[in-house]
Amino acid sequence: MKKKKPIVLEELSAEELVKYEIAKELGLFDRVMQNGWGSLSAKETGRIGGILARRRKQEKQQEHA
Repeated sequence: MKKKKPIVLEELSAEELVKYEIAKELGLFDRVMQNGWGSLSAKETGRIGGILARRRKQEKQQEHA
């Protein structure tokens, strides 16, 4: 079995931090920190991806406004 490398939030990119922020908002942060992203269902990861895409779109629109 592969050893899990501990997640250090300070070493993550800004985009990665947003994913963790969204997971926290959805109440999934603790599970991700303990068991990794693979512990989430497809529905949960899809929801995070959808929110992330929506935020990127909003940021892009604000840059051009």
